[in-house]
Amino acid sequence: MKLNIRPIKENDYDDTLVGWWKDWGWDAPPKDFLPKNGLIALCDDTPVCAGFLYLSDSNVAWVEWVISNKDFRQEPERSYAIKMLVNTLTLIAEEKGYKYCYALLKHDGLIDTYKDIGYVEGDSYNKEMIKKLWQ
Repeated sequence: MKLNIRPIKENDYDDTLVGWWKDWGWDAPPKDFLPKNGLIALCDDTPVCAGFLYLSDSNVAWVEWVISNKDFRQEPERSYAIKMLVNTLTLIAEEKGYKYCYALLKHDGLIDTYKDIGYVEGDSYNKEMIKKLWQ
């Protein structure tokens, strides 16, 4: 089996990602909340996971909204794909000159993946807060 990564296409949000968030019991973030810097990892032609990279005007890039195909349980390919995705998003930030990558995580397995590629725990947070400013 071959793992590869490609940029997220316009139709991936509706055709794939919204379903993945629903499968995990989460509300999908609005499409316009996500940055254009999204990647999706595939095993052969099967989408396995996806994530996004927010780029700021500071030295911080934010690797976020990592989501996976709950039905793709094939190991070790699943774990490798998730690690490859997070690592690739992180490397893009580094190549663009960012000094730090930031992530907010709740899932223990995903936290371990980030730790495996060199992320360290910062302070824990209690509640994620978002305010919609206009329609």
